[in-house]
Amino acid sequence: MSDLNQNERQWKSVHIFGGIATIIALIGIVLDVIFGSVTGGNLSALPQTAVDRFAQFQINPLLGLYNLDLLNIINQMIFIPAYFALFAAHRKTNIAYALLALIIFLVGTTIFVTTNTALPMLELSHKYAAATTESQKTLLAAAGEAMLARGTHGSLGVFIGFLLPNIAGLIMSFTMLTGKVFSKATSYLGIAGSTLILLYIILVTFAPNIKDTATAFAMPGGLLSMAWMVMFTIRLFRLGNSRDGV
Repeated sequence: MSDLNQNERQWKSVHIFGGIATIIALIGIVLDVIFGSVTGGNLSALPQTAVDRFAQFQINPLLGLYNLDLLNIINQMIFIPAYFALFAAHRKTNIAYALLALIIFLVGTTIFVTTNTALPMLELSHKYAAATTESQKTLLAAAGEAMLARGTHGSLGVFIGFLLPNIAGLIMSFTMLTGKVFSKATSYLGIAGSTLILLYIILVTFAPNIKDTATAFAMPGGLLSMAWMVMFTIRLFRLGNSRDGV
């Protein structure tokens, strides 16, 4: 009996930790929204060449890192305990699909992190600024272009890294619908938010001419996803503090 109680206490701590991680991630998302609003949020206005990116890094390194999704990377990694907590919450009711969502999220996050070019581009910008010959600058500019082709917002290089975590969110939301651990309202918020963000990702990647129009899906999708996070965070804390685990 003591081993069983210890096991349940561990799962409850997972719920609490997941809730805390989600709160931190929500703060990061709010910061992302604020930065996006301050900078205009116009994807077509971002520097289009490696040399332009290098110039932006020299003028404002934080803006350069933000424009290459460093904040999104941090938020994504912080969100890992939240997904594990959601998996834990469904371990007795719908473990198969919850595990599938967790695996897809982890794979997507790994791809997203490893393909991100924010820090490598910052390093290249320092080398470019210190270069003394045109041949050195040409080589560094070419390396920068290769980096941008691999991992800029809205490019094919980061498509899978953006796509998989949102598919995981959609699967987890449907899992909530049938798992009966979270409310149906929570599930519907997640389904709607993930669907709109998926539409945004697809449009911004494969229809670059309408990048600005695609943001019409990103804003409501982001707000719905944030509401989903708030709802399941409240439930995670209740699970973590309950005596019977429900």
